[in-house]
Amino acid sequence: MDFRQAELDAPDLAMLEYADRLTRQPWTVTEDDVIALRETGFDDRDILHINMIAGYYAFVNRLADGLGVELEAFWRGDQGRQG
Repeated sequence: MDFRQAELDAPDLAMLEYADRLTRQPWTVTEDDVIALRETGFDDRDILHINMIAGYYAFVNRLADGLGVELEAFWRGDQGRQG
């Protein structure tokens, strides 16, 4: 599901837009993005937490991908399949 298609309030949408940019194009994130988050109601601690969580998930995914870690069947959604 694309979060942009969901019925989200302005703060949630701003948070997800920021996390998406931080994940896909981190070099494009600027102080203006932080200011935009503040303007939707996030304080500096909130913004730090958003940044840390998005960064952590990106790190873990790259670590797993770089080591060739395979998902367990449960996470792939094929736990009942033979193969």
